[in-house]
Amino acid sequence: MADVSRETPEQEPDAATSVFGDRVHLARRFTDALIAQGEERGLIGPLEPPRIWTRHILNSGVAAPLFTTGARVGDIGSGAGLPGLVLAIARPDVRWVLIEPMERRIAWLTEQAGELGLDNVEIVRARGEDWAEGPVLDAVTARAVSAFRTLIPITAPLVRDGGELVLLKGANAANEISAADKAIRKFRLSDVRVEPVGEGVIDEPTRVIRATVR
Repeated sequence: MADVSRETPEQEPDAATSVFGDRVHLARRFTDALIAQGEERGLIGPLEPPRIWTRHILNSGVAAPLFTTGARVGDIGSGAGLPGLVLAIARPDVRWVLIEPMERRIAWLTEQAGELGLDNVEIVRARGEDWAEGPVLDAVTARAVSAFRTLIPITAPLVRDGGELVLLKGANAANEISAADKAIRKFRLSDVRVEPVGEGVIDEPTRVIRATVR
């Protein structure tokens, strides 16, 4: 039986340049590091290297245009840096706060931010529920953390009035909105919708739940 952990990593797709532009070399370095160290450090599973670009890097990176220049954006449960570090590479004009409770993941995030020279990244060791600054962020994002109805009470209290939730989701995003009706009303979210991003750039667009916090 083949050792899946030794499978050939996915080659960089042409779409990477469209997503990252003149910073694609940083995306390449981050991806190489994740392939080399990710499984050993418990950041990705053994099946991920052969689909690392399409499933993780580009899936995260295509959301970059959704954020406003100069904004301060939190990434809840940043983990391996998906989407936070990827978005920090794609959008150096945005300030990213990577919020992660696990020490070994904090070590990885800190190392990568330093090695890639990402001076637009702040790393906070905490759970989203333990955020101490109050509703000061312009937006909050998250990827593969939890269901929308569970994420709302964690993320919405961190966002200023009029700010946004920008949550990267899968094919079930519309159903997650339907299941979150009570939390949507409780936390006074408006303009809640699913927005596909990356159409025409990647084969499977990323589905994003967007909502305004009031």
